[in-house]
Amino acid sequence: MNDKQTILAVDDEPKILETLRAYLEHAGYRVLCAQSGSGAQNILDSEQISFVLLDLMLPDIPGELLCSRIRDGFYSGCRKNVPVIMITAKTDEQSIIHGLNMGADDYVTKPFSPRELTARIGAILRRSAQPETAGTVSFSDLVIDCEKRTVLRSGEPVLLTGNEYRILVLLVSRPGKIFTRDEITAHIGNDDSGSSDRSIDLHIKNLRKKLSDSPKEPKYIETVYGMGYRCIL
Repeated sequence: MNDKQTILAVDDEPKILETLRAYLEHAGYRVLCAQSGSGAQNILDSEQISFVLLDLMLPDIPGELLCSRIRDGFYSGCRKNVPVIMITAKTDEQSIIHGLNMGADDYVTKPFSPRELTARIGAILRRSAQPETAGTVSFSDLVIDCEKRTVLRSGEPVLLTGNEYRILVLLVSRPGKIFTRDEITAHIGNDDSGSSDRSIDLHIKNLRKKLSDSPKEPKYIETVYGMGYRCIL
């Protein structure tokens, strides 16, 4: 990597931060660490951040709140759509869904493989650097502006995370085609095969909720059981 990208790792466990720093610096990244939400906020206001690894259970400020503030443009050192992976000891689906609803692109549960996480970060950053499809895509009452990365539903804005947006664009690009979970995983740049199926299902669940799309009577996204997902023709 010629120009080092800066990753902010936020966790209250020093050993986890030491391990993350070692793996990520070896991969060529510049790594900044914070053990609290307030420490993370100081870095987010003063440094240009390319990626955020964010523990949910911090001693002062909940990780979900930090993520929500990032998405609201609260901090001057990082853009609203900076990739965020939440690191959590919470393994129940509701906690993970809540984190994704706050704007996280993905999540990993403790304990995790630092090598796999490093690979996933690289894949997401490569995917984020690729130019999106140009122009405007319309599907039913959805209008997707691929240059501005915005989505309108019946004229009203729909706020999506980076992965939700990329999944929607992929499905809408070929209505009727069944995309397997592996194909969706490859498209959004998630290399964690151990949790990819569950992660994709949660992204789809959140996407449907934001689009007011019922899985029982879908208007946009249909589940093809045993195969994957597709946009309805």
